[in-house]
Amino acid sequence: MAKSSVLGYPRIGGNREWKKALEGFWAGKLTEEAFENELRDIRIGHWRKQQEQGIDIIPVGDFSHYDQVLDTATMFGIVPARFGYGGGPVRPSLYYGIARGTKEAAASEMTKWFNTNYHYIVPEFDGAQPSLTENKPLLAYREAKEALGIEGRPVLIGPLTFVKLSKGYKTSEIDAWIDRLLPLYIQVLAELAQEGVAWVQIDEPVLVTHVNEEDIVRLNRIYGELASAVPSLSIMLQTYFESVEYYGDIVALPVAGIGLDFVHGLEGNLAAIRQHGFPADKVLGAGIIDGRGIWKAQLREKLALVGELEEIVASDRLIVQTSCSLLHVPVTVQSETKLPAELRNALAFADEKLVELVVLTKAVNGGVLSVEQELGVSERDIETLHRSDARNRTTVRAAVDAISVREPNRSKPFAERHAEQQAKWQLPVFPTTTIGSFPQTAEVRKARQSWRKGEWNNKQYESFIHDQIDVWIGLQEEIGLDVLVHGEFERTDMVEFFGEKLAGFAFTQFGWVQSYGSRCVKPPIIYGDVAFEEAMTVEETRYAQAKTSRPVKGMLTGPITIMNWSFVREDISREQIAYQLAYALRQEVEALESAGIGMIQVDEPAVREGLPLKQKDQAQYLDWAVKAFRMTTCTAQPTTQIHTHMCYCEFHDMIDSIEAMDADVISIETSRSHGELIHSFEENTYGLGIGLGVYDIHSPRVPSVDEMTGMIDRALRVLDPKLFWINPDCGLKTRGLEETVASLRNMVEATRISRDKYAVNV
Repeated sequence: MAKSSVLGYPRIGGNREWKKALEGFWAGKLTEEAFENELRDIRIGHWRKQQEQGIDIIPVGDFSHYDQVLDTATMFGIVPARFGYGGGPVRPSLYYGIARGTKEAAASEMTKWFNTNYHYIVPEFDGAQPSLTENKPLLAYREAKEALGIEGRPVLIGPLTFVKLSKGYKTSEIDAWIDRLLPLYIQVLAELAQEGVAWVQIDEPVLVTHVNEEDIVRLNRIYGELASAVPSLSIMLQTYFESVEYYGDIVALPVAGIGLDFVHGLEGNLAAIRQHGFPADKVLGAGIIDGRGIWKAQLREKLALVGELEEIVASDRLIVQTSCSLLHVPVTVQSETKLPAELRNALAFADEKLVELVVLTKAVNGGVLSVEQELGVSERDIETLHRSDARNRTTVRAAVDAISVREPNRSKPFAERHAEQQAKWQLPVFPTTTIGSFPQTAEVRKARQSWRKGEWNNKQYESFIHDQIDVWIGLQEEIGLDVLVHGEFERTDMVEFFGEKLAGFAFTQFGWVQSYGSRCVKPPIIYGDVAFEEAMTVEETRYAQAKTSRPVKGMLTGPITIMNWSFVREDISREQIAYQLAYALRQEVEALESAGIGMIQVDEPAVREGLPLKQKDQAQYLDWAVKAFRMTTCTAQPTTQIHTHMCYCEFHDMIDSIEAMDADVISIETSRSHGELIHSFEENTYGLGIGLGVYDIHSPRVPSVDEMTGMIDRALRVLDPKLFWINPDCGLKTRGLEETVASLRNMVEATRISRDKYAVNV
């Protein structure tokens, strides 16, 4: 008989109980004991839900106090030296200090978990002396068993993935670090086996990326030693997000089971299993239900796929499971009572995916007649959405088809535009600006809520927003910034704001997912053809510009970021969706220009995260992603300065594509990565305007002037000072008023010092 399994469950809770507990603890409103008790109740509730639904194999250890990679690092005593760690258990103050920074030490780098919108804390190996501080999977196993009698399957991040996602060592040292960590993994597994654990899930998602023959040798050594040291424990080697590389070598590893993604890695994994078969002595974890998407599964198609797998793998060696952890989707559709019925009926969030797993597993085990009605309902709901008017806007499709066949170029090359823009704006050397948003205080959030509830009318809310803009235009002028922003006080989220004003989008009430730490987002749903309806940003930007003689940037979110930070439809390609968004946003650029706004920022922080995991697919993605950006901006006048912004440091492999976007100025995060991005420009020239963020906005600490001047000095060793801008890493929405003003004052002072220092060379 086949079994059902989940690779992980959303930790945040249906009403974000987890987030509220975290922030209550950070604010001192919860004692450590009360905090731990709240998290325990949340964990047990999640296990109970899976147990009651009928899931056969329930993961334990997938829950985290912040991030699963940080959990692994602190479990092994890997703490950056700047925190003064002396060994032993990692207390919450240190754990959260690594993630968020302290007054004395900068936070560790945060970056994307593969090609998802989840962020992990990057472990730092430099100077670390690994040791097992506590066996977290064992504690989770005991808790689930004691509370609910569940024989859970502990989850760990695998050694190869953990090392490859870490930093602070040379490439030549990877084997030495594996050697240091393997005894600790063995100790964890041995203690689990001694406790009576039968199976453990070891996640190695790095195996779907570019691995080489040296990595295969490492895998054989790693899993050979684990199997030899703890022979009584069965290991499920789990992969996800794509098809595995070196399939034959991986399924030959000395483990009891292999987990493969048959959703996002369907083509590659299915081709491999057809060609090479599957070992008769291993269990196949078949990732059939999409752990990242929100749409109901085509259950009849899924059943046919499982049927094909059963021709190769005996059903008693088959586990029907999610393609990855359900961490990436909201908790339940049941709360979404305000969505259109044609859309709501076609959705499946985490809880609904549990139902799909159980239904599909029953069907696999011969209960087809008992689930026939459920299969039919799924088909009907999906087809109803396909036939809807929202998915068949012929005028939009015709217009996008017409413009997408043309090459989207600005009317003049950058050098000519730059000269005209300098003549128009007369900016000083090293212009200073911010990325867009300013602190969204409790007062701002309360005002927005009052307006949304109808307690305030439009005029009251507009007056409040204008007051906020007045305050911050004044502050920016007083601080001494050169290019200003209106502050985005009317915006809840940089994607949601635009989605609410474009046709083809829908919004949930409770569809939260974790982005990083306690930061949860509610991704819009692009379920229909996207269409521009009316100007979205002109009113606030025009108001701000009227309050100052300095330039104010219009602020837009770019087409690729809107797409990558939304749940998107599956019936057309992502490229087509991107072009529809670009066409709509182009009309907004033109509306801003018509209103007299001559600097427009089109943010694309999520371009990098959409990069396919397979190298063979990356060039094509970058080609149409760049084209979508240029489609958005190509009709702008030469004197209109187009800015863009990107987050996170891993851009070394796409500098050429960034330059091809042809933005007049790009700002990129670099401080959280401690300036490592600058190394990319030591190896690659960049001939357009650029600002490398000089301080980390994800941390509450106020960086010193010296820190910022050091970052500027390093950047100017490799970048043209005539094209260099100075700005923070990202928007300041999540920061407090005092720290924001203090940090910006220091940034302007660092700029003044740098202008004096480099004036003779500019």
